[in-house]
Amino acid sequence: MAATMLVALMLGLLTLGPARAVNPDEVLPDPALEARARALSAELRCMVCQNQSIDDSNAELAKDLRLIVRERLARGDTDTAVIDYVVSRYGEFVLLKPRFEGKTLILWGTPVLLLVAGGAAMLLAARGRRPSRVVGVPLSTEEEARLRSVLDD
Repeated sequence: MAATMLVALMLGLLTLGPARAVNPDEVLPDPALEARARALSAELRCMVCQNQSIDDSNAELAKDLRLIVRERLARGDTDTAVIDYVVSRYGEFVLLKPRFEGKTLILWGTPVLLLVAGGAAMLLAARGRRPSRVVGVPLSTEEEARLRSVLDD
């Protein structure tokens, strides 16, 4: 009995996948357009949930955005045109992955700058730990004799 329940539980867990919030009434009849709509929906941020795509969110605004995406695709817009339309209405924040532009250069460049600065700091710290080479004047004969006597003791 316990083995049967364990098998049933395992099969139930295998059927679990990522939860999608797309309602059946939103699905486009053309599978190719629906696939494009899903791909675009995965790139757009839910403005209510903020860390979910509109494809994953159950918020009303996410549903409205999914419908806009599907409507624009059904009209014949390209993927880029759909994204540009949504960005023009909701701003750059709606993109889960910001575009590489002049105004987002700081966003994209900061990790690189921090990595370079950290490497430079480590290099400078490593250089500071090396013993410095002292170029000195050779010992006089008296100093050599005193050194030998100290070392012999």
